Amino acid sequence: MQFRVGYYLYAILFLMFDVETVFLFPWSVVVRSLGVSGLISILFFLLILVLGLAYAWKKGALKWK
Repeated sequence: MQFRVGYYLYAILFLMFDVETVFLFPWSVVVRSLGVSGLISILFFLLILVLGLAYAWKKGALKWK
């Protein structure tokens, strides 16, 4: 059975953002001991994550056709 390419792209984007959010858990466990540098690094990580989501949204990759 064949599927359209859009389904695969949607699944890959879901997995990519799902795996990246898994990296937030270890940070949240030790957030107090990291200090300001830890906060800045996680904000940078979240910025990259949001920019990737905005790029995928702008390209129309998240539209279910």
